[in-house]
Amino acid sequence: MVKMEDAVIARIEKGGHTFELLVDPHLAMEVKHGKEIELASLLAIERVFKDARKGDEQGKETIQKVFLTADLKEIAKKIIQNGEVQLTTEQRRMLLEKKKSEIFDFISRNAINPQTKTPHPPQRIQNAMEQAKVHVDAFKSTEEQIEDIVKALRPIIPISLEKIDFAVKIPAEHAGKCSSIIHKFEMKREQWLNDGSLAAEFQLPAGLKQDLLNKLNSVTHGDITVKIVG
Repeated sequence: MVKMEDAVIARIEKGGHTFELLVDPHLAMEVKHGKEIELASLLAIERVFKDARKGDEQGKETIQKVFLTADLKEIAKKIIQNGEVQLTTEQRRMLLEKKKSEIFDFISRNAINPQTKTPHPPQRIQNAMEQAKVHVDAFKSTEEQIEDIVKALRPIIPISLEKIDFAVKIPAEHAGKCSSIIHKFEMKREQWLNDGSLAAEFQLPAGLKQDLLNKLNSVTHGDITVKIVG
């Protein structure tokens, strides 16, 4: 559980009411990117406030009316993913540095110099990103940024990103949520079937394979068919 003094406010205004949580800033960013986090780790205190600084709790009837549930985990997810997480300047800087480090590491593990067929070390990636003046968004996932970053690096260094083709069939009850996940990647084919299920084929960087599988299995509880094409 995050200490009160280290927590920040996650806030959303919905249905004419304000809903606030006291959250761990780093774990809240992971929730924003779709990761499942235990409430005990995420929240400083397991309550929903209308004014967290004053300690004024939001009414249970209001919470139920607006969110249509009393499940605190589901409510917290909606507040964080659809609302605002208030970070200090130092917290924003730390998140940005962490995101840059993740991107340096990801590219060095998954990209190669197509001329020599060898990987680029992280320091070379870092230097090239600085030279290309690449903008990194601390609040976006690596998968949402990696294609544009590699494209920006190509005039600086010879670079090619290893990719794999994925094919999935998703049952109707999970198709909507999964569609938003897979559309972050390069879609090659998509078909909505008569029973409401979704069949799709898309391409993604090889290093994101396990992360994608974890997200899809989390949403569908394993009720999904996945095939690596080729």
